[in-house]
Amino acid sequence: MRTYAAGLDFGTNSVRAVIVRTDNGEITGSAVFNYPCGEMGVLVDPADPNVARQNPADYLAGIEFTLKTALAEAQVADPECADRIVGLGVDTTGSTPIPIDAAGRALALKDEFKNNLNAMAWLWKDHTAHCEAAEITAAAQASHPEYLAKCGGIYSSEWFWAKILKCARTDRRVFDAAAGWVELADWIPAVLTGTTAPSEIRRCICAAAHKAMFHPDWGGYPAHDFIASFDNAVLVALREALPDTTVNIADTVGCLTPEWAQKTGLPEGLPVAGGALDAHLGGIGSGIRPGTMVKVIGTSSCDLAVAPFSNELTDIPGVCGVAPESILPGTYGIEAGQSAVGDIFNWFVHKLQPGGGMGHAELDQAALRLKPGAGGLLALDWNNGNRTILVDQQLTGMILGLTLHSTPAEIFRALVEATAFGARMIRDRMTEYGVPVERVINCGGIAKKSALVMQIYADVLDCPMLVAGSEQACALGSAMAGAVVGGAHRDFEQAAAAMTSLDALEYTPVRENVAVYNRLFQLYHRLHDLFGTHEYAENQYEVMKELISIRECSRATTN
Repeated sequence: MRTYAAGLDFGTNSVRAVIVRTDNGEITGSAVFNYPCGEMGVLVDPADPNVARQNPADYLAGIEFTLKTALAEAQVADPECADRIVGLGVDTTGSTPIPIDAAGRALALKDEFKNNLNAMAWLWKDHTAHCEAAEITAAAQASHPEYLAKCGGIYSSEWFWAKILKCARTDRRVFDAAAGWVELADWIPAVLTGTTAPSEIRRCICAAAHKAMFHPDWGGYPAHDFIASFDNAVLVALREALPDTTVNIADTVGCLTPEWAQKTGLPEGLPVAGGALDAHLGGIGSGIRPGTMVKVIGTSSCDLAVAPFSNELTDIPGVCGVAPESILPGTYGIEAGQSAVGDIFNWFVHKLQPGGGMGHAELDQAALRLKPGAGGLLALDWNNGNRTILVDQQLTGMILGLTLHSTPAEIFRALVEATAFGARMIRDRMTEYGVPVERVINCGGIAKKSALVMQIYADVLDCPMLVAGSEQACALGSAMAGAVVGGAHRDFEQAAAAMTSLDALEYTPVRENVAVYNRLFQLYHRLHDLFGTHEYAENQYEVMKELISIRECSRATTN
C-alpha cells in the first residue's frame, strides 16, 4: 500500500508543509505561509540593527494553514492520503530560543507580553548578544576549553546561552517570568505532541550540540559551575531544568494530539520525529553521506558534512561544531556556514535598487555575461557578520575597487563571488582537518534558480556543483524523518535511496575561470585575514593594483 509522510519546514520568512510519497519522494501536496508579523516575518528595532525576533503566534498559525492546505492538495490525487500518512518531521531555524511559562506556552502569546520584543522568539540572526558571546567564550577558554573545541573555538552571539544571558541583563521581567527556554526545533514537536511542560520537552542533539554546548563527552549541557559563573548564577535554574539526554531525527518524541489532528486533518496519534535545524534536514533531503558536502543556500548558508564514527575526527577551529548524530544518525555531523548569502543579494536589489530597480533575474543575466575579474572588484561577504571560520558577528561587508565606471552587474557579480570565496574558506578548513569533500550538492531556491551563482561556485571551489533534485530539500528531509519514525523505511540510508534525487543539471569548473578566481581568492584571503584576525599586519598597497591587473587581463580576453 502506498504511504506518505508529512514535513514541516520553518524558515526565516515563512513555514512550508509538504506531503510526500515514501516510495519515491514525490511531493504530492505543499503549502507556504508567510509570517505576517514584522518585516518579511522578522520583528526588528529601528534603534538597534542587531535585533531580529519572531512572533510564536505566526508559527502556530502557519502549522494549521500549511498542513491543512498541503493535505487538501495531496487528496486531489489520492483521497485516502490522510489515512496513509505514517509520520511527521519538523525542521526550524536555529538557534531560535523561546521563553516559555510552566505549561510550555510561549510568553509572547500572553497578553502581558504580546508587545514585548524580548518575550518573542530570538531568531537565529539576532546579534544583540555579541558581548555576552565574547564573555562566554572567555570564560570557557579559562575553565572549560573543551566546550569551545567542539563548537569551533568561539561561542557565537547567534546561539542559545548568549541570547538568554542577554535577556537576563536587559529585561528581567521577561527573564523572571520564563519557567524555561526552548529551541524552536524542540518547541514545535512539543506543541504538536502536547508535551510542552519544560520538564517534558525532548531536546534535539542538533540544536543542543551546535548551539548550546551539549556533548556526551561531558555528560550533556555545560557543567553547573560554569553556568553559575555568570552574573551571580542567573542561569543556574535554567541549566538545572535541562536534561542530560537528547534525541535525534530517528527518535519519536510523541504522537499528534487530537487537537492538532482536528486542526490539520492529519491522523490522531501520528508519530512525530525529533526536531532538527532546517539546514541539517536539507542535508538529509539532499542525500548527504560521507564524502558529500551539502550546501543549503538561502538567506544565509549552511555547509554540512558527515563522517562515520570509525573516523578519528579532530576538532575543527571556526566551524559551528562537530557532534554525534546531529545531522545523520550513526555519523558525526559537521556544521559551518555564512551569516548572509541571499540576504546580501536581497539587500543589493531591494535596498539599493540598482540601475533604477533591476531585479534578481535581470542582474543574474547581466552578471553572467561578464568575465571573472572584469569589474576589477573584490568584496567581503560579511554584511551580517562572519559565522565561519572567524565567528565574529561584528565584522561588516566591503567592496574594494569601485570606480565611477562600476556597473550594477559588476557589483552584483562581486557580491556573488564574495559568497563563493567565503564558501571556499569553509571547504578548505574542513578538508584541512580531515573531512573529505569529494562532491558538493547544493539545495535551496538559489541553487535551483541562479546559474550565475552555481557556475561561480563551481569555478571558485574548482569542484562540480550538483543540485538536489527536490526544490524543497529541507521539507523533504523532515518528511523523511517522518517516514523513518513511521516505519516506512528502516533507516535514513534506505529512505535516501528511495526518496532523494539529483537534478540533471551539473555545473562544472571552467578552467580559465578557475585560474582567474585563484588569483582573486588569494586577494580575498588577504583581506579576510587583514580585517578578520589580529595577526595579519602586512602592507596591502598592491591589492588594488592586482585587481586592476586582473580586470585588464579579463577585458583583453573578452575583446
